[in-house]
Amino acid sequence: MTPVFGIAGRSGSGKTTLIEAMLPLLGARGLRVNVIKHSHHDFQMEPPGKDSARFRTAGAQEVMIASPYRYAIVHELRDAPEPTLEAQLARLSPADLVLVEGFKQAAIPRIEVYRPALGKPPLHTEDPAFLAVVTDAPLDIDLPCLPLNDPAQVADFLCRTLGLR
Repeated sequence: MTPVFGIAGRSGSGKTTLIEAMLPLLGARGLRVNVIKHSHHDFQMEPPGKDSARFRTAGAQEVMIASPYRYAIVHELRDAPEPTLEAQLARLSPADLVLVEGFKQAAIPRIEVYRPALGKPPLHTEDPAFLAVVTDAPLDIDLPCLPLNDPAQVADFLCRTLGLR
């Protein structure tokens, strides 16, 4: 089974920036990494009025957009329940690691990206699944604290924790 590791934190904490910085570092280790980003907001993969959007609007359950460079599948839920993280993981291609941004309630190991200056409460105090905190300020906590401005150190922690090369 592919290891799954969560990156959680409040909005604006730097989760996406951290993942973006770690991806080339993990790739340089020879790891194939998939990413799942959970959003509480609606999103559009293509502008309204384009062919694929018109197909979805007309009632297609799934629309695949394919080119020589990439493809994407947009699946309309149409009032069906949101799929679980496990269901989403099953749809991904094989990889050495899946990073998950969001899905805060999923039972997966995770780190929190926490910036005290945002003035929002931390998540790690409410969830024992957190293994470390990535931060830009000194914290007096029992979990390991990793520097937010050193994605290589965070990637090393992640790989050690999961037993990856």
